[in-house]
Amino acid sequence: MSQTTTWPAPAKLNLLLRIVGRRADGYHLLQTVFQFIDLCDELTFSVREDGRVHRLSELAGVAAGNDLVVRAAHLLQQETGCRLGADIDVTKRIPMGGGLGGGSSDAATTLVALNHLWRLGLDHERLAELGLQLGADVPIFVRGRAAWAEGVGEAFTDIEPEMPVYLVLAPPVHVDTGKVFQDPELTRNSDRITIRDFLAGEHGNDCLAVVRKRYPAIAQVFDWLDEKASARMTGTGACLFAACADRSAAETLLAARPAGVEGFVVQGLNRSPLLDALHRARAD
Repeated sequence: MSQTTTWPAPAKLNLLLRIVGRRADGYHLLQTVFQFIDLCDELTFSVREDGRVHRLSELAGVAAGNDLVVRAAHLLQQETGCRLGADIDVTKRIPMGGGLGGGSSDAATTLVALNHLWRLGLDHERLAELGLQLGADVPIFVRGRAAWAEGVGEAFTDIEPEMPVYLVLAPPVHVDTGKVFQDPELTRNSDRITIRDFLAGEHGNDCLAVVRKRYPAIAQVFDWLDEKASARMTGTGACLFAACADRSAAETLLAARPAGVEGFVVQGLNRSPLLDALHRARAD
């Protein structure tokens, strides 16, 4: 069976992040909003008859056995007893460790694509449940629609926020998410808000103050961006973003960004391009 296809894995932004409590097991209770952007990794799958899963591309610092893409493929095999395998080539465009969800998105694309290519017939709900075993953000990428999320990030409500052009900046810093959530100064008791509050303009991020203190380089880039637009941080960072009036305004800011900072002009999306890729594949 020689079938080779390429699928997108989009990045996401957290348009809001509030910490409203903590469970007995230590997990934080959140309110957040996920929106996709058109910055995508690309995954190419070639189906194998021998059941082996091979990652063809190298990923700095990530052994193949620990890669979420490989783990996602093996999880599908274990769940279904499928005897097919795959060669998987990942073209990385999403910065690693920046809060844009690239690893989780790659895993979700693997689940969705191989479910189709291996003809397993699992529905999106089951794929999302499997994705949760790989990471808290994987289900949102499987679902593929912008969403308000609560709980530990697993209870979703579809929403339709505005879809502006964003400037995304990636300071050359790796944020340790675990240490941010363990920081004693982190706000953990924010009042709950509603979707209406968010749509009316509530866009705060409870992790920002801690991240600014722990990572001065992020604070500097945030302040630079905030002077020119309304700066926000996605997740626990390090990536920062701002909605812009149009692509031209975003390109102007991108050209003036601080030295050593990677940047992207992207379009906000309320529907993931992964869903469109799946639709096309089913039509073929």
